[in-house]
Amino acid sequence: MVPGMLALRADRVYRGPGDCGPGVLVVEDGVLADVRTDGDDLPPDVTDLGDVTVLPGLIDCHVHLAFDSSADVVTPLLDDDDDALVRRMADNARTALTVGVTTVRDLGDRRFVSLVLRDALRADPPSGPELLVSGPPLTRTRGHCWFLGGEADTAEQLRAAVRDRAARGCDVVKIMVTGGALTPGFALHESQYGVEHLTAVVAEAHAVGLPVAAHAHGPAGIRDSVAAGVDSVEHCSWFTADGVDVDWEVARQMANAGIVLGATLGQRPGAAPLPAVAHRLETYFANVVELIGLGATVACGTDGGVSPGKPHDVLPRGIVALTDRGVPFDEALATATTTAAAACGVAERKGRLERGYDADLLVVRGDPRRDPAALLEVDSVYRAGVGAALR
Repeated sequence: MVPGMLALRADRVYRGPGDCGPGVLVVEDGVLADVRTDGDDLPPDVTDLGDVTVLPGLIDCHVHLAFDSSADVVTPLLDDDDDALVRRMADNARTALTVGVTTVRDLGDRRFVSLVLRDALRADPPSGPELLVSGPPLTRTRGHCWFLGGEADTAEQLRAAVRDRAARGCDVVKIMVTGGALTPGFALHESQYGVEHLTAVVAEAHAVGLPVAAHAHGPAGIRDSVAAGVDSVEHCSWFTADGVDVDWEVARQMANAGIVLGATLGQRPGAAPLPAVAHRLETYFANVVELIGLGATVACGTDGGVSPGKPHDVLPRGIVALTDRGVPFDEALATATTTAAAACGVAERKGRLERGYDADLLVVRGDPRRDPAALLEVDSVYRAGVGAALR
């Protein structure tokens, strides 16, 4: 084979629903040059991986690499200098890569340090996933995650913040429509912005070619996000002051408009969820499953880093959790591959094992179509055609 070329054979190559059998993947310069049926003019020097399943690398649509998965994620973000923060983010990115997450969308860093890491990972793909970034999320003064540096109150301040992110080269605009569990001031269900603010953000972002990801837990915030035409509603929890109340009419509008539901799933076994969401977690899962059944576009993220139960390696567990609740494996996997790639704006090169796509590969022992828990049995991971060191 020519320099820079790699050929991998496996008993199962997952090309999509109903198409998983023996195959060979030919990689050239980090891209899939060919995906062949086993036995069709095999190239020399094929590496036979044997009884494994090769899947597209997973995409985590919602992480916070700057968060350290501790019981207090805020203090380190206030205390650490930028160099220490980038080192921690790089370590968290490597943790994600070890479970087959080859692309992550970071939806909230401090003062744009994720741009530094994004460029470093592009220069050395095996060291971590490809990184798509929002920079600091837009939030009210002393609003949810204000300590990340994205405070903006008026429509004009919000528009200026969007332009700033575009000028810096961010990949997406993140806005905190409602409060959250990490910051006092606005409760989870309380709106920080109204529809007029969101409309201004969406118009400005779309004018410069950026999608808008709206963090929204409460029904009013979700309704306003859908009305404003955001590209994704992150969490989309429908949390009230003391429970969960889905507005199914708004949910149908969201599904019909193709607005992505950014489900934040995955939990470390045995770890308690954040107290603000613990008693509502099963209802949240049930609603996500029902919305998938209604035809909603669901992309899977983890909110990785926000608590001890959310380290940066739980995305496969979120996929398995969907199958445990009745979602067929192919549909559950799509939330972290094909659908996730489209939600992140990289569908033309990620999320599939097809010629011309990035050679981002997750290799697992066993057959996850028969036992989804096989997703947790990682054999190897390739980022841009290069095997990554697993811990």
